[in-house]
Amino acid sequence: MTSWFLVLLGLLTYVIVRNVLSHITRVPVWLLWLILMAPAIIWELWTIIYGPTQSPPLVFIVACVFLSVFLCWILFISGNRGQRNREPRGENRESTSISNSEPQQSPVRPIEIAEETNLRNCFPWSLYYIHNIEYRPQAVICRGHLRGNPQETYQQIKTNIEREFADRFLVIFQEGADGKPFFVLIPNKQGNRQEREKDNLRQGFTALTLLILTLVTTTGIGVQIAGIQAGRLQADWSLMIYGLPYALGLMTILGIHELGHYFTAKLYRINSTLPYFIPIPFFLGTFGAFIQIKSPIPNRKALFDVGIAGPLAGFLATLPLLLWGLANSEIVTINQQAGILNPDALNPRYSILLALLSKLVLGGQLTANSALDLHPVAVAGLLGLIVTALNLMPVGQLDGGHIVHAMFGQRTAMLIGQLARFLLLILSFIRQEFLFWAIMLLFIPLVDEPALNDITELDNKRDFLGLMAIALLLLIVLPIPDFFARILQI
Repeated sequence: MTSWFLVLLGLLTYVIVRNVLSHITRVPVWLLWLILMAPAIIWELWTIIYGPTQSPPLVFIVACVFLSVFLCWILFISGNRGQRNREPRGENRESTSISNSEPQQSPVRPIEIAEETNLRNCFPWSLYYIHNIEYRPQAVICRGHLRGNPQETYQQIKTNIEREFADRFLVIFQEGADGKPFFVLIPNKQGNRQEREKDNLRQGFTALTLLILTLVTTTGIGVQIAGIQAGRLQADWSLMIYGLPYALGLMTILGIHELGHYFTAKLYRINSTLPYFIPIPFFLGTFGAFIQIKSPIPNRKALFDVGIAGPLAGFLATLPLLLWGLANSEIVTINQQAGILNPDALNPRYSILLALLSKLVLGGQLTANSALDLHPVAVAGLLGLIVTALNLMPVGQLDGGHIVHAMFGQRTAMLIGQLARFLLLILSFIRQEFLFWAIMLLFIPLVDEPALNDITELDNKRDFLGLMAIALLLLIVLPIPDFFARILQI
């Protein structure tokens, strides 16, 4: 499978998914696309690692296709069911249920003409001088001129609206295309307390089930990485224990990454699911883990903190595991198969950070003619670096997209995301292993969901931390310069 055929197939698949499935399911288009493209992507990665002369086994490809279609079908059905459950009942389909602590819910009605005066009174002229109010089917847009401090203005107007209209609306404050901030009132669709409690029980059961399944699949892959042959494993199943170092290392990194998001979201009282692992019985044993944010982000500070907490926590978990794994890895002679995706002959010079860590641990043993045969824990650590870098890509709803959105605002973040896509695509022509990333970023929407208060800017400390996160991304992704490699003698 050629790289350009993969690009064309990806484009065609995305168009089909977007036009056919996006209107009848709540599952993100990019996730459905990624699962459907998984067999082709895995085949391309196999070709990169093992060369075009060694084709993957037919049973392996058939299993990939079957599992891909099965996972896509499960997600589609669950998303379609969720969409049906959230459809308003009754004749008026545009009326929506409001959040209430009581079991019964009353429909949200649009603001009537008689209420417009009360709405205007919620906007003090000294803070936000309102010009006009636009009525949409599911939103009320209030445009005017900002006169006060953005944070104080938002809090005061939000308090006034809640006092006048209770919890009927969520209040959003964001920047318009003309650079002028405006307010949007949308119906509050959050479920009642009983529904949330039932949902939490379902989340706990689902998360635990996926955790156990992923432990099984990653242990199976860990056995292969440890060099245990299938015949030996069938004769003695106790050898499965040799797959645990890889499985526990990788799941620890992924789990801590998602728990960083989860606990930071809880700190800001943002409703989110528990971490969900995605098990697969081939490739890496898992497609990673994720959480779902199920309530609005209050402000850009919370957006930044939730976004950066995952990569930061995951990276801190990755470092000790990677250092220990490198220390227990074997040094082999570099060959044509050496690369960043070959754990049997890893070329550490493909990453600045990986080269520095390898030299720190191995010292003079690592030379210009050396590659690394990675210990299973080091393989998990390497994947931890890759996961960190992928999530820090400043595009759309990736963690990096949240970070640049919080730092620079929505419009500037979209420009940065477009630039990142372009640069990574160029880099993929030089280093083929980045082609999958480049293709995936092309199909991730640049638009990130705004925070409720999307105007108030970050403080200097968070801006600096965001720049450090971008620097970490570059250290992981970029190869070490030749002159620096000569200084380190690698």
